[in-house]
Amino acid sequence: MTPEEKITSLGLALPVVATPVANYVPYRWAGNLLYLSGQGPRLPNGGMGVGKVGHNLSIEEAYEHAKLTGLSLLASAKAAIGELSRIEAVIKLLGMVNAGPDFGDHPKVINGCSDLFVEVLGDAGRHARSAVGMGSLPGGISVEIEAILLIKPE
Repeated sequence: MTPEEKITSLGLALPVVATPVANYVPYRWAGNLLYLSGQGPRLPNGGMGVGKVGHNLSIEEAYEHAKLTGLSLLASAKAAIGELSRIEAVIKLLGMVNAGPDFGDHPKVINGCSDLFVEVLGDAGRHARSAVGMGSLPGGISVEIEAILLIKPE
């Protein structure tokens, strides 16, 4: 089963890749490494997942936001490489959580993206990761995640 078929079998869909709203690109190549710009949780209704975990957003809600963010990252990767099966390995994720000062379970939130990557890509989805808390994120989004991928040559 291809990664795209796996996404469909999970009842999920890749979103349309968002147009950058500032002076950056959605991805950048360095040899066979694909660097994906930070993404936030894009809701099915077109809005963004907002909130501060530990204040007005639960860990479970933020986990789902991280999962949606993972779908956006996969959509950017697909735009860059054509087929997600070309992902040889997810090298590294940086997950940022919009959290209250007393919140300490940032990894539980970013697991939403990590779990999705492993479910869709298998062992290629396993990665090194940082999960950190932020006092705020752009537009009040709940999470922002960036990724580095190793891509198989065509």
